[in-house]
Formats: sequence, C-alpha cells, structure tokens
Amino acid sequence: MRGYCRGRATEADRAEAPERADEPASPLLAANGDVLVDALLAGGRDQGAPLLGHVQADHASGLELLRRGAVLVTGCHGGEVPSSVPDVRLARIHLAEREVGLVFRRGMRLRRVSGLVGRRLATRPPTAGIRAHLDRALRDEGIEPEQAYAGASLHPSHAEVAMAVVRGDAEIGLTSRGWAIRAGLAFLALGSEAYGLVLRAGGLGDPRLVALGEVAQSAAFRRKLRADFGYDARRTGEIRVGKAPGAER
Repeated sequence: MRGYCRGRATEADRAEAPERADEPASPLLAANGDVLVDALLAGGRDQGAPLLGHVQADHASGLELLRRGAVLVTGCHGGEVPSSVPDVRLARIHLAEREVGLVFRRGMRLRRVSGLVGRRLATRPPTAGIRAHLDRALRDEGIEPEQAYAGASLHPSHAEVAMAVVRGDAEIGLTSRGWAIRAGLAFLALGSEAYGLVLRAGGLGDPRLVALGEVAQSAAFRRKLRADFGYDARRTGEIRVGKAPGAER
C-alpha cells in the first residue's frame, strides 16, 4: 500500500467503523466529470488496478449514493470530511486544489462576473457544489443569482457545460480551469476549492480503494494534474478520517 496509509487512517479506524457493510459496495465511483477523475481512472487502468466504473453525480447526489451503499466512493467538494451522511463514518482522500470559474470562447470580453447577466449561461444544478462560488461572486457585485440563472441551461457534468460553450449553445459556462484548458476556452476564475474522494471509513482496506489511493499518490498523476490541468497537487493522496457517528464535535 506504500503511501496510501501515510495519512490519518489506522487499523483502529477501520476496525472501529460500525457502518461497514457485510457485502462489498459496487465497484463504482460517483463524480461530476472533472478532468482529474478521468485521469485517475485512466491511471488505475494503465497500472492494472481493479477497474471502477464512473457514475455521473453531483456533490449531493453522490453522497446519497454512498449512504445507500450504491457506490464505493464519491467525489466531494471541500477539504473537510462531510458530516451530512447520518450514522456513517466517512474518510476522505484529497486529490487536488482546483480553480473554478466561468469559461467562454476566446475573443469574447468577460472581465467581471456581472457580464454574464443577459447572456446564455450553461451551469450545473443547484445541488452541485460549484454553484456556491458563482452565487457568492454574483452577490459580491450586487446581483441576485436568480437574475443570472434566468433562462440558463442545466447540465449534469463539467464536460457537458464546456461542450455547450464549444458548440455555441451557450456563451458562458460554469466549470473548472481543467475543462477550460481541455476545451481550449478562456477562463475567468471565481475561486479555488479542495476536491477529493469520500468513502466509508470501514472500506479503507478495500483493495480497490488501496489501488486508487496509490494511483493518486503516484508522481505521474501529480505531474499530470499540474501540467495538463493547472491543479495544485501538493497534498494529493492525503487521507482524513471523520469522527465516529455520535461522537461529540
């Protein structure tokens, strides 16, 4: 397992987790289509790791799938272990710090977030964590989000947001810098956030997750995050384990 257990996970963490299911979860990863998820799964395939399937899900729906035991692991915004899944002790594998913002075709002038009002916007559903960045930026400029979202098209993934702008179906899209780079679009940053994978703490010893953690900690994966997508990979692969259900916070 090399560096996979270098974080805060211990044998006691795994043994004490009462939420561990008798049957292993399906070999599925729920995520919103960020480029780093594609790179992680491709890296695992190339290294001969156990294969995982990708299920499209945003922040809230991914955590719900994890709670139900429908997926093995889910993508999650923010640097903390979520506390929104009742009666389940969770762990988090850090992947990267990423910039999120607005993408648009090169040659278009967009220097302030207020410039999107009245333009065709491709965005994510309200349950997607990235929406909070745009909501905050709009309010900072005195604009109510409902005004900007009027007539906007909703898309289930970052990829579909970027492709809507590339096709010309939308003038502006809300996504990550990684997708701006991949799609050859201009980018206006709104903020940065930690992005990682969340799983049941009792599953930290699962061979599929051990292999995924080793891919995330590999030098090749870190280089790809930095060079290809402009992401900060300094803490990639670090593990944090949340408090047991019922413990005082």
